[in-house]
Amino acid sequence: MVRRLRASLRQLLAQMARRPDVLCGAIALGCLLAAALKFTCSRAKNVVAPARPPVRFFSPDAPVMDLFLGQLEQVDRLRSTSDISFIFFYAPWCAHSIAARDEVQKVARKLSKEVLFIAVNCWWSQGKCRKRQNLYQYPVVHLFYRRFGPIEYKGPFAAAYVEKFIQRVITPVTYLPTQVMLQDFLSYHESGVVGYFDFNASPQPPGYMIFLTSALQALKKDFQSAIRFGVITSRQVAEAISVREDETIYMHRHFNTSLIFPRSERNFTAENICSWAYEHSESILRWLQPPGAKSRLLEQELSKGPALLLFVPFDPLAPHQPLIQQIANISLQYHTCSATEGLGQTTSWDATWEPSGLPSLSESTAPKPPCCNTVVLPAWHGLTRVHNVCELCLNQSIGVRPNAVLAPRCPFYRMEAALDSFYLRQHTFSHLLAHHVACSYIISTYSPFSHYSACCKTLSLPMPAPPPAPEALPLTRAPWEPTDSDPQVAGIAGLKCRTNKTLRFYLLDSHLHWNFAVRLGAQGDESQHLFAAIVNLPDEVHYVLEHRENLAENLERFIQNFSVVYSPLKRHLVGASMPKSSDSLIREVTTVSFFSTVMDPEKDVLLFYYTQWCGFCTVINHVIIQLARLFQGNGKFVVARINVAENDLPWEFMVDHFPVFLLFPSNRKHASVKFPDDLPITLPNLVRFILRHSSDVQRGGDGKWAGPGRSALLEWELRRLRGEVQALRHARERLSRQLSQLWQEKRRLALHAQTLESRNGELQKQGRRLEELYQEKNRQLLDAVSKLQALADASESLLSENALLKILLASLKEKAEPEKRAGDGAEEAAKPDLS
Repeated sequence: MVRRLRASLRQLLAQMARRPDVLCGAIALGCLLAAALKFTCSRAKNVVAPARPPVRFFSPDAPVMDLFLGQLEQVDRLRSTSDISFIFFYAPWCAHSIAARDEVQKVARKLSKEVLFIAVNCWWSQGKCRKRQNLYQYPVVHLFYRRFGPIEYKGPFAAAYVEKFIQRVITPVTYLPTQVMLQDFLSYHESGVVGYFDFNASPQPPGYMIFLTSALQALKKDFQSAIRFGVITSRQVAEAISVREDETIYMHRHFNTSLIFPRSERNFTAENICSWAYEHSESILRWLQPPGAKSRLLEQELSKGPALLLFVPFDPLAPHQPLIQQIANISLQYHTCSATEGLGQTTSWDATWEPSGLPSLSESTAPKPPCCNTVVLPAWHGLTRVHNVCELCLNQSIGVRPNAVLAPRCPFYRMEAALDSFYLRQHTFSHLLAHHVACSYIISTYSPFSHYSACCKTLSLPMPAPPPAPEALPLTRAPWEPTDSDPQVAGIAGLKCRTNKTLRFYLLDSHLHWNFAVRLGAQGDESQHLFAAIVNLPDEVHYVLEHRENLAENLERFIQNFSVVYSPLKRHLVGASMPKSSDSLIREVTTVSFFSTVMDPEKDVLLFYYTQWCGFCTVINHVIIQLARLFQGNGKFVVARINVAENDLPWEFMVDHFPVFLLFPSNRKHASVKFPDDLPITLPNLVRFILRHSSDVQRGGDGKWAGPGRSALLEWELRRLRGEVQALRHARERLSRQLSQLWQEKRRLALHAQTLESRNGELQKQGRRLEELYQEKNRQLLDAVSKLQALADASESLLSENALLKILLASLKEKAEPEKRAGDGAEEAAKPDLS
C-alpha cells in the first residue's frame, strides 16, 4: 500500500514538474482552503457575546452626576467644586442599589443646592472604578466635607435617614450663642461635647478647625452620632459651665463628673478628642439598626443581659420627638443612681444635694463637689440591726475657690485621707437615733485648706420609709431617698442601682423593623404605635407591655414589675396561628390551643413534640399515623402534635430534645408520663404505654393493670393487629412470587440482550471491514481516474501538436512547390539546345 502511494506521489510530482501551471493551481487552492479554515475557527472562538455598554442609571431629570462608565478619575475633579460631596457607588444589577436609587433622588432634589451628588458605576469591567475600588457589597455611600473624608454611611437607605445624615455632615457642630440653648443642648440624653473658642481674638481660631474635624471623626466612627458637638463663642455663656480659658473642650455627663479635655496629657488633635469623648461617654439609650442581611447585631446586644426593646414610629427630620423624649426621661431616671449605691462607689453630685444657702451653678461660681463616697459604719449595739450610713464628699475649705471642672477625677489618695479623717471622728455620729440626719464638716489632717462634708443617718434593716426632712436640715433632699429598696415603692428613679436585673434601653424604628416586633408578639397592623418588650436572652424569656396608652406611667410600672425579685409579669408566649380544622386524624396544637386541647379533663391526650428540622421526627411519622388510625373513633383519646420551633409553651411543659411523647391522662393532668427514651418508638410499644398509663385502667387485686373495658378493647385491638399482620404476610407472599417471576423474566431478557449485543458486535466488525474495503477501492478508483485524466490530457496535447505539425508540413509543402517549379524551369533553360 505504501509503495503504491509513493509511486503515485512520484508520478504526480513528475507531472507537476512537466506542467508548472498545475503546481500553481494546487498552491492557490491550498491557500484558499487555509484561509477558509482560519476564518471559520476565528468565528468559533467568539461564543460569548460582548457585554452591552452601560446606560445612565439615574433619571435624567435628577440632580445627580451619573458616571455610568465608571470614570473614577473625574470624581476628585468634581468633588473639588463643592464643600459637601455625596458619592454613590452602585452596581446596575443590584436590587439594593435599585431600591436606594429612588431615595437618593428624593434627597438630591431637596439638597442639590448645598450638596454635590455623584453616582459611579463600579461594576462596568472597563471602568476605573471597578479596577481601583475593592467593594464587596453595593451600594456604598461616601460623604466628603471639603477635604475630609470619606465618611461612610451605614444606615438604612431611606430618604429621611440619608437626608438627616447629610445635614449632620453639613453642620457637624451646633452653635450655642445663649445660655438657654446651652441648657437645652446639655439636657439631651446623649452625651454632649462643648468647645469654647474666642473668635474675638482671632477670626479663625486654630483649635476650632481641630474641634470641627473631631466632630467629623465622630460621624465617621458612628453614623448614628451618639455624641453631640457644640461650640461656644461667648465668654458669658462659657462661664455657665465654669469654662474660662480659650480652646477648652468640655464634656457634659449626666451621672458622673463632667470632664475637661486634658491637654497636658494628650495632644490637642482631632483623633484624640474623638477617642477621649467616646472613652468617657455615657450611653443610656441606644438605637439599633439591623442591616437587613445576615448579621449578629441583635445577638451581640441581647446576649449582654436583659434588654428593653422599644419600637417607635420615628421620623429623623421631625424637629421635635415627644415620644423619644418621654422614653429618654424614663431612661435617665432609671440610670440616675442615688447616693446609697454602696460603700466604695463614687456617685454624681446632684444640684439639689447642695447645702442650703448656696446658689446653684448658674448663679454662683461655686461649683458642685467633684465626688462622694457612701460609708457604712458597723452596728454600735450588738443586739440591734441599726447601722449608720454617711455620705462623705470631697471639698475644699471656704476661702479657696474650688473648681470641680478642673478636677475631673477623684484622686485615690484624697479619698483615702478623707476616710481616715472620718473614721477618727466616727464617734461623733454614734449617738444618732433612727430617722435623724446630722451633717458636719471635717478638716483634713493632711491639708489645712481642705475639708470634707459628711451627712449621716441611722438605718435599720429592713429600712422603713423615713418621714419628711425637717426644715433645719442642711440638705434640701437627702441623698438616700427613697429609703425603701422595693422598686415598686421607691419608683423608677435610680432603679438601676437597686436591682440585680439591670436593663439596657434600645430603640428601633417601627417603620423599618416591625417584623422583629411581630415575632415578639406585636400585631401586624400597629406599626404606627409604640411596642415595648423586655427580652432576657440568657433566660430565654421575654415580656410584652400590654397597655400602651399612658406611656410614662405604664412603661415605668412595666420596668418596676420586671425589676422586683418575684416579678408579677407573665412570660409572653409566641405561637403559630390556629389550624383551620381540628377534625384531622392527628390534631395540630399551637400555643393558643394547648390548654383547651391537651388539658381537657375528659380526654387522654398523647402529645408528640417535634420540629421541622428534626430528621428523626420525620422518620416516625408513619408510626404516629398508624397509632391515630388504631384509636380512631375513640372519643376519649386524642393523638396530638406540636411544633415547638414555632410555638412557645410554659416551662413545665417544655422538653429538652426531640422527638418526645408525653401522655396527659384524663382527670390526672398533673400526672403526665413521658415515653421512655430507652424503648424503640414502635406501634406495639406505644400501645402498651398508652394502655398502661391511661386513666380508665384500674389496678387489680394482684397489683397488675387490668379493667373490664380495657381488656376487651385490648383483645379487640390484638385481633385487629393479628388480622392486619396476617394480611400483610399474604401480601408479602404474593409479592415474593411476583418478584420471583419478574427476576426470571429479567434474567431471560438479560441473556437475550447479551446475545443480541454479541451479534451486534460481529455485525459492526463486518461493517467496519466493508467500510475499510470500500475506502480502499475508492482510493484506487480515484488514483486510476487521476491517471486516466492525465493520459487524456497528454493525448489531447499530443493530438493538438500532431495537427499543428500536419498544418506546418502542409504549409511547408505549399511553399516548396513553386520553388521546385522554378528550379525545374531554370534547369530546362540551362540545358543546351542540341538541335
